[in-house]
Amino acid sequence: MGVDSWLFIFSVIDEGALLFLVVYFVITLSDLECDYLNATSCCEKLNKWVLLEAIAQCILAVLFLITGHWILFLMYAPVTAWLVYKLVNKPSGDIGMYDPTEIHNRQQLKTYMKENLIKMGSHLIFFFIFLYWMTISLLALTKDAKAVEAMFPPVEVSDL
Repeated sequence: MGVDSWLFIFSVIDEGALLFLVVYFVITLSDLECDYLNATSCCEKLNKWVLLEAIAQCILAVLFLITGHWILFLMYAPVTAWLVYKLVNKPSGDIGMYDPTEIHNRQQLKTYMKENLIKMGSHLIFFFIFLYWMTISLLALTKDAKAVEAMFPPVEVSDL
């Protein structure tokens, strides 16, 4: 298999894991909102996954950059840059991105919920984009590569 096939297989797996993680964040924040969890245990659960989420997104963005998938990189980079920006600019006194002493102040819980719902939507869109490109790259390996190219002509950057 070619590099593109392996890249998109990894992308689908990585994006599926990120999608699952964001769903976990939304469920945990909903439990906090409904008082099923206290703020300390909720923030503890979420903070241990934040760095892993950032690393998974950065790896995927760097792989798109290295393999020359410029359009996918440019589409994926803003979401990654936003997450890295949030990690770098967290207040120095906070325990993590989610601070149990501050989460109920100034509507932060609603803000975190809204951010995670937006991330869920973007991860869902990217999951299906990567699934599409994985299917195309795997079909290109078959004997019917010319038939696939006739159905889905390759798009050059100059055509955009």
